[in-house]
Amino acid sequence: MTIGIRKICTFLEETLVEGGKAAPRPVNIVVVAAVIQNPWAGRGFVENLRPEIIRIASELSREMTDRLLRQMEPERIEACGKAAAVGIAGEIEHASAMIHTLRFGNPFREAIGGTNYLEFANTRNAPGALLSLPMMHKSESGKRSHFLTSNFQIADAPWPDEIIVAIGASDSGRAHARIADRFQDIAEMDAEKAALLGKAK
Repeated sequence: MTIGIRKICTFLEETLVEGGKAAPRPVNIVVVAAVIQNPWAGRGFVENLRPEIIRIASELSREMTDRLLRQMEPERIEACGKAAAVGIAGEIEHASAMIHTLRFGNPFREAIGGTNYLEFANTRNAPGALLSLPMMHKSESGKRSHFLTSNFQIADAPWPDEIIVAIGASDSGRAHARIADRFQDIAEMDAEKAALLGKAK
């Protein structure tokens, strides 16, 4: 590959019991993480990051998406997200550049039938650090049952001149989700506000 991939790791997680209670159905999460050479490492402060974004992001996203969909069919996916972690010789902006572009997000989003933006995390880490990949429902932004986070680590990455880029998907929300959706909160709070204003008149 011409985009500097050193390795790709796939993590599978299946939760059967949560809070001591069996899940109505198993919650399956897939994370695909690519370890790539940081194209800006060793170059000092680079003002224009776009040439490398254009060269790498779309191809990287397609490769990772293909691998994720081998583990979970698009029609099963309900929640999704992305993350990037740059090594200590890089900038946070280098991690951000790899995932905060439609060239990276669209191939994944379109393949799974998503319409929301992809929930994200971008950090700087040493090799073996525990990384977090947040997720949300692929089309309903206020659906709090699908606010999920998957943790993963790669023992030998990222090296100082590398970036870990990851995408994740879940076939369910949390096993026993029981908090209100955002829109329910809004409706309740608006009603409470109206009631208070009514009493003040």
